[in-house]
Amino acid sequence: MDTERTEPERDEAAALDAYSRVVTTVAAQILPSVAAVSVRTSRGAGAGSAVTFTDDGFLLTSAHVVEGASGGTATFGDGAEAGFDVVGRDPLSDLAVLRVRNPGARPAPLGDADQLKIGQLVVAVGNPMGLAGSVTAGVVSGLGRSLPAREGRAIRLIDDVIQTDAALNPGNSGGALVNSAGQVIGVNTAVAGYGLGLAVPINRNTRQIIGDLIQDGRVRRAWLGVAGVPVPLPPQVAARTGQRTGLRVVEVVPGSPAGVAGIYLGDILLTAGGQQIQSVQSLQRLMLGPAIGNRLPVTLLRRNAFVDVVAVPAELSTR
Repeated sequence: MDTERTEPERDEAAALDAYSRVVTTVAAQILPSVAAVSVRTSRGAGAGSAVTFTDDGFLLTSAHVVEGASGGTATFGDGAEAGFDVVGRDPLSDLAVLRVRNPGARPAPLGDADQLKIGQLVVAVGNPMGLAGSVTAGVVSGLGRSLPAREGRAIRLIDDVIQTDAALNPGNSGGALVNSAGQVIGVNTAVAGYGLGLAVPINRNTRQIIGDLIQDGRVRRAWLGVAGVPVPLPPQVAARTGQRTGLRVVEVVPGSPAGVAGIYLGDILLTAGGQQIQSVQSLQRLMLGPAIGNRLPVTLLRRNAFVDVVAVPAELSTR
């Protein structure tokens, strides 16, 4: 009988019940939006998961799930099947957008991964191999992780990757990572050799990428032509700017937008476009389509003096 339990035992039971309610509620909300996707390419068959996020049949998945494919079949938890076309894929963010030809699944709302906190409850929802849905739960165990991605000659870090201890089952790549409010805040990715639960975040930058994929089928990226490493700022500079780290320039490509703007080896990038630059990732976040051909004010630290220049990023070619 419950009256025989101690107070801590009753509190623990109540907490477990609350945890179960969150997971079951989220699963009921999201599972109808999640599909198993199967593709066939010259390299053979492939499979993964995808999540519906619009009323007119757009699905979000991992780019590596549909690599080399122009279309395939989506199977939802209720058994409904629909052909889909690959609208666009972006290997450098590991995101792809699909569109089913007979939309019917309800869309899942997209959230904002920038609001996540370590220890927050998350639920991973997929539909691996059409097994009527797979749900695992856990907590956010790491934020700001980086994952290398490559397309052609371009190598980029997928930044702000979410790490979670929610187990990812085979075929869960492309499925939804969901918060307790039932919002999709990440796209799960199973990367060989990592052995971790990782998800590409849904935030302002990835929403821009998703919008580009829907509109153009590809993502245009800007190129500045510098390589850098994070370095601590001198105490007097940190006190003046409220910034502890900058990005020391270790390479400037001759003739690049950075070179033309007058950025030199040894300079420390402090801000670009009004945003603090404290890592390679913080600079990469600015290098999306809207930056191409537009003036980008840059503040540098050069021999302990502040220097302002203006660069005009060019379009990055991945060929």
